[in-house]
Amino acid sequence: MTDDEATLAALHLAAARDPVPGHVSRSAREVYRLRVAGAVTARRVPVPPGSGARSAPPADGQALRYRFAADGLVVDLEVAACGGLIELAGRVTPHPGPGGRVEIRTFHDTHPRPLPATGQFAASGLPPGWYSVVCHRPDGPPVATRWTRLRP
Repeated sequence: MTDDEATLAALHLAAARDPVPGHVSRSAREVYRLRVAGAVTARRVPVPPGSGARSAPPADGQALRYRFAADGLVVDLEVAACGGLIELAGRVTPHPGPGGRVEIRTFHDTHPRPLPATGQFAASGLPPGWYSVVCHRPDGPPVATRWTRLRP
């Protein structure tokens, strides 16, 4: 494609002569719906080696551990499979304060959880798929983990 052809194609799109396919528009709206306005994205960081029973790498059927960090907050997740479903346990440190809560999110559903003083939360019987955990803080922007694929 020459520069002139690319320019003409761009002008056709701008003039709505070459409309965006419907499935592309639907997908864009669905992705936009998943955003959390004003959220800080927590990136995955290495999980420090443990001691004792959890110091060895997970074997088949054992829990996987993930750690995400951003804006002074750490979200630790432990994921286990049970009968083809996902069991998720997590902890937010430091505790975000009174009224702090988390949402365990999939592309299609949200599982809200209050955060007790320990910062721990859990959910079981979740289907395999893509997940993000959002921590809502009373004195700061929400912190959302990157989307992570969880499967048995």
